[in-house]
Parts: sequence; C-alpha cells; structure tokens
Amino acid sequence: MRANRQPHTTTSATAVRNLGILAHVDAGKTTLTERILFATGAIHKRGEVHHGTTVTDYDAQERDRGITIFAAAVSCAWGGHRVNLIDTPGHVDFSDEVERSLRVLDGAVAVFDAVAGVEPQSETVWRQADRHGVPRIAFVNKLDRAGADLDTAVASIRGRLGVVPLVVQLPIGAEDSFTGVVDLLGMRALNWQAGSDTYQEGPVPEALREEAAGRRRLLEETVAELHADALEEFCSASALTERTLVRALRELTLRGDGVVVLCGSAYRNRGIEPLLDAVLAYLPSPSDMPPVLGQAPDGTEQERVPDPAEPFAALAFKVTATATGRLTYLRVYAGTLRKGATVLDAATGRTERVGRILRVQADRHEEREEAVAGDIVAVIGLKAARAGTTLCAPGAPLVLEPPSVAEPVVSVAVEARRSTDTGRLSAALARLAEEDPSLVVRSDAESGQTVLSGMGELHLEVAVEKIRSGHGVEVVVGRPQVSYRETVVRGVSGLVHRHVKQDGGAGQFAHVVLDVEPLDEPCFEFRSTVVGGRVPQEYARAVEAGCRDALAEGPLGGFPVTGLRVTLTDGATHSKDSSEMAFRAAGRFGLREALRLSTMELLEPLAEVTVTVPEDGVGGVLGDLAARRGRVSASTAEAGTAVITAAVPLAELFGYASRLRGRTQGRGTFTTRPAGLAPVPASVAGALPAR
Repeated sequence: MRANRQPHTTTSATAVRNLGILAHVDAGKTTLTERILFATGAIHKRGEVHHGTTVTDYDAQERDRGITIFAAAVSCAWGGHRVNLIDTPGHVDFSDEVERSLRVLDGAVAVFDAVAGVEPQSETVWRQADRHGVPRIAFVNKLDRAGADLDTAVASIRGRLGVVPLVVQLPIGAEDSFTGVVDLLGMRALNWQAGSDTYQEGPVPEALREEAAGRRRLLEETVAELHADALEEFCSASALTERTLVRALRELTLRGDGVVVLCGSAYRNRGIEPLLDAVLAYLPSPSDMPPVLGQAPDGTEQERVPDPAEPFAALAFKVTATATGRLTYLRVYAGTLRKGATVLDAATGRTERVGRILRVQADRHEEREEAVAGDIVAVIGLKAARAGTTLCAPGAPLVLEPPSVAEPVVSVAVEARRSTDTGRLSAALARLAEEDPSLVVRSDAESGQTVLSGMGELHLEVAVEKIRSGHGVEVVVGRPQVSYRETVVRGVSGLVHRHVKQDGGAGQFAHVVLDVEPLDEPCFEFRSTVVGGRVPQEYARAVEAGCRDALAEGPLGGFPVTGLRVTLTDGATHSKDSSEMAFRAAGRFGLREALRLSTMELLEPLAEVTVTVPEDGVGGVLGDLAARRGRVSASTAEAGTAVITAAVPLAELFGYASRLRGRTQGRGTFTTRPAGLAPVPASVAGALPAR
C-alpha cells in the first residue's frame, strides 16, 4: 500500500515537473487534477465538477457551466518532487489558453475517454503539443463506464494520432467491476478497495496471468524495435528487465518516439498514484529540457540554461485581475527572482518592481521569498507586463519567443445599456483583452460601434458575462458575425505607383513597381528583387510596412486580405524628398490600387463538426447539415449511435446546438474545431454586408 502525503519543497530543477492536463471537454481533466491534489495531500477533501467544488474550476462561470474555461495552475508534492500542474480547457473556443500554457510547460498528461477514445479536441490539443515539442504520457480515463474498452481507446490513439502507444497497464475488471490494474513492468496487481484512498499491492490474478504475460512480451518487443540499447539486451537475453524498460520508456517519451499509456478511473480514485509515479519516471524535468533561446539587443541569439546562478529570464504567459491585485504568471527559465527585485521588460526597455511572489493553488496563494529556474509562479506588482512579455535581469536583456495568438473568427457589437456606463465598458473591455490576448476589441470606423472578436460563440458569451458580473456593466450585444477574409485569385504585374506630395517645405517622393500574386497558404509574403540600389533596403522595409497597412481592408467588402505575395521589382528615389514615410505611403496606396485591379475572392472560416446522434436521427441531421452548406466527410455507426463528421461554414453554425437538440429530442451532441478557410459561394457573398 502506498500513500505519499508529506509536503516537500526543493529548489533543484531536477526535482520539478511542469506539466499540463490536456483533453477533449468532459474527458475528466479537472476530476483527474482534483484527485492528484488529494492523493498528494495538497487538499484533504475531494471536490466534484458536478457539485462545483473543484479547486481548479473556481470561476463562477466554470461552476455554472460545468466546464473548464480558464487554465488554472496548481502545485503539489509527490515522491520528493514538486509537481506544477496546469489544468487546461477542453473546449475549442478556449484553445488559446491551451496554447499559452503549452508554451511554458515541459510535459503533459493527455486524458482520453475509455469509451470515446480520441475525440476532435483531443486531437487538436495533441497537435498543439506536437508544435511545441512537449513530451506526453496518456491516461485512458473512465474505465468504470459502460462500454469502456482500453484496447479500443489505444487503437484510436494509434490510428488518429499516428503515434506508437506503449501500454504499461492491464485493467482488472471492466465497467462497474473495474477495481484496479496490473502493472506490466513490475508484474504486480494494484487494487483499490471500495472506500479506500490507496491501493493494495498483490500478485497478478490467476485469470489474468497469461494475458498479462502476453502483453508484457508485446511491450518488450515494441520497445526493442524503437530503442537501440533495449534491442541489444532483448537479442541477448530474449527479455527486458524492469530497469531497462523504465529507462527506455523515458528516453522514448522524451524523444517523442512512443507514448506511455496508463489507465484508470479518476472519478473513483483508481489509477492516480501509478500515474503520478509515471509522471516522475517518464516526463522531463526543467533540467532535461534544452536551453531556452532568446534574442539579445544586438540581434544575436543567446541561450539560458535552467540554473539559478544564470542571469534571470522568465516569460509571462497569463495575466489575471483578482481581489488581491494584478497577477502575472511567470515561467522562470533561468536565474533567481527575489521578492522586491527590479526586472526589465526586454521588448520595451521598461523596468518594474516585483512586489510579491506567490505559489499558486488556483485561486489560493502561498507567498514565497524567491523563485528559481524551473518554477512556475505568479507575481504581484507588475503594471505593464502582458502575456508574452519577457522579464529578465536589467544587466542581461533577452527577448524570448512569445506564445502565438490565434486570429479571432467571430465578432459581436457591444455597447453599454446606459450611456453613463460607456467609460466603464471601455475599461472592462481593455481589461478583458489584457487578460485574454485572443479577444480583440476594435472600433468600427463606419458605424462607430465597438466590436468584440473572439474564438467562438461560447468564448464571446463568457466574455460578455464577465463584463456583466465582474464589472457591473449591463451591455447590449449584437448578432454574431464571422471574420471573413479576402484573397487574391489572379494578381497583377508591373503596377507602377508614384507618391508625390509637395505642399511647402520638404516634399514626399516615392516610386515603386509592384507584382501581386496569390499564395496557397493564408498568409502574406513580401520580397524585394530591386537591384542596383534603386530602392535602398530601409525604403524596401518601409514599402513592406505600407503593404501590411493595406491588408487591413480589402476591395470586396473591407475585410482583411490574406493569401498573397507582393514583390517590389523596381522603383526610384529623390535625393531630398524621399523618406521612409513616403515609401510606406507608396506601399500602402500602391497595394490598394493593385488589389482593386486584381481578381479577388471572399473567404469564410470553416469548422469541422462531429455530430453524435442516435441512428434514427441520422436523416434529419444530414439534411440539416446540407441546408447549412455542410460537406459530410465521414459517417460511422456503432451500437445504435451514428457519428457524422462534416465541414460546415462557421456562419451557418450559430444556433446549431438548440436546433440539434430539437431534431434529436435532446439526445444529439456535437463538437467543433477550426478547419481553415474556404471560398464563399457567389450566391452567399452577394448578400453579405460590408465590414
């Protein structure tokens, strides 16, 4: 029997694990985090999502909706190690929270439903972790559910994620009779008795010995195929020792060549302790990670190793406003941060003073005197730092790569119900955009309306409710509008634009020749092929800046322009009147003219929709998807349930949840994820209002 509830503190980066809990909505991330906190002694009473009593879902909206909306950081101790956990959202509208968390994490536990396997958002967050190079282990949850099957879930991991699953456990019992697991490395049984918080260790049950031996053999063979040292031992001894397996599994995990798979039931508190042991055994510490790279003021690339003696460097990845003040969450990559220290915002050159350093337990805090390399902490006292800000020692400036921010896809117009609240609404919107970079606030030049843009309907609903409840401002919200884009289908070559302005004093002169051509990717590229110094390099950069200015509004409806390459092929300057400002204006007006002469096309965002319905409701759902301009890509049926996958324009999905419930008597569910951009049919484009 094992229970580790002794608190432990350490400053060694090797004794720290920074990991995220990743999964599709309702896979059990928050419940798993709650059970980890309980198993480690960080809390002494288990909370439940359906009761609104969990540590990490502390926001009122999270408790009301029963989902995680904001990434929450918690800390606990296990086996002499400090484990910093971030419970991330599982809903697609809050994927930017996941992105910012993954930017500062060293490892992750991916949670999968034992019935559903890999779900759409599970795949999305997995790909996000791939981009950041975050090593992962997998936990197949909810083995106590009817229809749960470990092998089916593992097959979906292999098939949909394209990885090699390395299953190290075998369930004991199934569904309601699930009581424990067989540890295939130690060939022992771990059983959790009803009402017990810890497991009893014993021999493998007689009925499972043959299957356990076969699965152990399969694990050894798979590891030997992937790991050179393990293969050598396997060839000489025809088997692998437990020690060799653990070492090989760790190295395969760190390299991303395999994914260790464990299983259990977080709700019933089964499988938590072995999962924590696996976190320590297989996931990296900050010391295992390569040095972080940043840019020095002279433009050279520098690196910092996770050593408390190095010059201080940290990345701010989250900002929140609380009753105790403005909290800035930091990942410390190098050096030591002490209470009262002065730090430099490397991008702006501004210095700030750190008032307090806090170890965060969701909405509760524990004050600390210092934070060292490898720590994730929150600080109070910073006034200007935003998510993505690099903080460093004033004597050793360094700019780290910030987390990427997704472009918003849905917008609503907002205004204060009472004119006297207009100023408070502006302040509330500014605070929201500061806390969540994926929320964008702008003022529409034509209508004068304030427009709030985000990642989806739910994202905007949560933001508006936060304005109402958190800031006490009643707001009126317009109908959601999607963020359309314009792109070039056929460009122009050799467009000549001369910018000449003479109104007394120094004039402005710039002469540019531009080629515009389409790109397959939704991005913008600029290049200069001018030779002979006809347009100096600094003026070419000004032309690029002007072109980027012109991308804000396209000729079709004033929507942003993407998917094009602009080439500066020629130009001319004036000895006195040419300047960067003049060439920036030439780039802006020249590209606007080129776009008016090009063949343009309107693009709309698509969503991949996965609908799960009873078989008798398939016909109605397919008809409704077709009416919404959806293109069905897959349809499968199993045990009386059909799963339909379709690409649907985001503009057609407003109100789909209530329509689906009505067509299926409340039995249908659906999930979405972004699926890129597609041309808008001419019949639809003609009816769209200009931006």
